[in-house]
Amino acid sequence: MNRHRPPDVSGATRLVGLLGWPVEQSLSPRMHNAAFAAAGLDWLYVPLPTPPEELEPALAGLLALGFAGANITAPHKLAAARLCGARTGSVNTIALRDGQIQASSTDTAILDDLAAEHPVVLGDGGAAHAFLEALPHARRYSRRAAWPPDVRHADLVVNATSARDEVLADLEAGQILVDLPYPETATATAARAAGARVVPGLEVLLAQGAASFEIWTGKPAPLEAMRSALGLPTPRTSPEHEPRGASPAGGVL
Repeated sequence: MNRHRPPDVSGATRLVGLLGWPVEQSLSPRMHNAAFAAAGLDWLYVPLPTPPEELEPALAGLLALGFAGANITAPHKLAAARLCGARTGSVNTIALRDGQIQASSTDTAILDDLAAEHPVVLGDGGAAHAFLEALPHARRYSRRAAWPPDVRHADLVVNATSARDEVLADLEAGQILVDLPYPETATATAARAAGARVVPGLEVLLAQGAASFEIWTGKPAPLEAMRSALGLPTPRTSPEHEPRGASPAGGVL
């Protein structure tokens, strides 16, 4: 039996979507459908490939079709925030209730378990924007502005770029790299070899996915089922589940 098989669909099935362009590489459907099954929910998470010029009607369509919510991924996070009138500049999660779009960003949920006094953020897209809002004192590097990155005095470096094969920054022991892409990038491989702590992209996906799940369902996220779906090992210690906070984004996403 395929343990990642989505649940049977009925007339009562609640739908959650993933809007992005492209979306076929995403592991979110596997993770969330495993979570819904583990929680005993008749819900289904479906990829919705959405070209940029179709984002606005797609958001309206989610409301019209009765979706429970959606995730927003690249390249739409900034545009969706503008379209929905968010109070934050980037959104990745929407809940649809009473004919209204309620938006939030869970991209930075991984920071709940990390502390940083001198953070650096690499990138200029929607995820980078979310981390800069969560870390307002962070230094930012992007190819459109300051480059190459200087991370010598950073304690936390967030790689929010899509670069996979290029080492973007040289980290060393005592530093932490949050590497958003998956699978692992050359930057993460080099950082780990140098003795830095690496938080891989799948752990970032798990954290933001758990926070989104709780926003949509109002229930604690089944973390072990989600970990298993992503092929992540069980942590040596399993602290009691604590709901992951999301940054309210007003009526957007």
